[in-house]
Amino acid sequence: MESTSVYSWHPAIFFNEDEALKEFNTKVYTINPKLIKKFKDAYVVLDKTDDIDAFIIADRLRFGRLPLSIIKTEQYMALQRLTRMRFRLIQNLTREKKYFLQNLFFKCSAFSTEVETSTFDSTIMDLLLERYSLDEISSMNIESLADYLREKSKNRYSELEKVAKCIQKAARSSYRLSKCVKYSINILLGTSIESIRSIKNQIKQLDKSIAKILEGISNTLQSISGIGHVYSAGIITEICDINRFKDQASLAKYAGLTWSKHESGKFKADDTNTIRSGNTYLRYYLVEAANSVKMYDTEFSDYYYKKYHEALKHKHKRALVLTARKLVRLVDVLLRRDQIYSPQRKVNR
Repeated sequence: MESTSVYSWHPAIFFNEDEALKEFNTKVYTINPKLIKKFKDAYVVLDKTDDIDAFIIADRLRFGRLPLSIIKTEQYMALQRLTRMRFRLIQNLTREKKYFLQNLFFKCSAFSTEVETSTFDSTIMDLLLERYSLDEISSMNIESLADYLREKSKNRYSELEKVAKCIQKAARSSYRLSKCVKYSINILLGTSIESIRSIKNQIKQLDKSIAKILEGISNTLQSISGIGHVYSAGIITEICDINRFKDQASLAKYAGLTWSKHESGKFKADDTNTIRSGNTYLRYYLVEAANSVKMYDTEFSDYYYKKYHEALKHKHKRALVLTARKLVRLVDVLLRRDQIYSPQRKVNR
């Protein structure tokens, strides 16, 4: 059947769990509508009817090279909905932060260059939420501003006066806005701050729910330093049954972590793109997991910096994606053999 998001899920699960169909060893496949359309284009002239659509789908099944069959338990499905929602919240958070920085530049154009503290630090956001004008900040006594920062940060800053001076310098070096524009920018900054905090709280709630459901699913990925319950849940729910994949290369292709080749004679392009297809969610969690693992595991860290120095362009992104590709091999071995990770063993086979 054609994959139509949530509309095809219930029928696919129903057919997959039907006892009468199981007697015939029936397998359920959901096929990307783009594949069906391209396959139909091979015919010269065909009308658009339900019967013809069913014939094309059946003909595509007879052709072979089928996608992965439906194998998902209720636990995996419940966990997958949470991990995918978390992925979307992270996207929303990133988008909101970019919009916040854009409006912050209007209010305080020199902030990012003068203040070394993170813009999204809770104390800095509290300061911006108070809607102080640049003139008010620049004219404040250093001790008063430092006391404000001490109160809001609960004395977390080691050099409060230095931070206060940087903030004042940024305020004095920035362009001034008219009263009307200043009012609207303050409203936008306040709205963005509330949105950012709300999304962060939602992510925390999802993380707790993910950890709770993951307790009932056996997995060995958390034995890898740097991979917690969120990343392991995101990976195993998209993979489901590792035996669906022939080998680690098939798993990497499913995740979209393979590269198209661009060669002609002796020329070999250094700047090549990953394939457009692949599971977006699995690729995201593998890349994020690789970014975390490289900070704890020396083997992955050495591999990352090796690829970083080899790359001519996009050094960090290229090295990180290649590290994620290396992680795929480890994930495949651990899930296929159901064993915990031993850092002494190499994974470059």
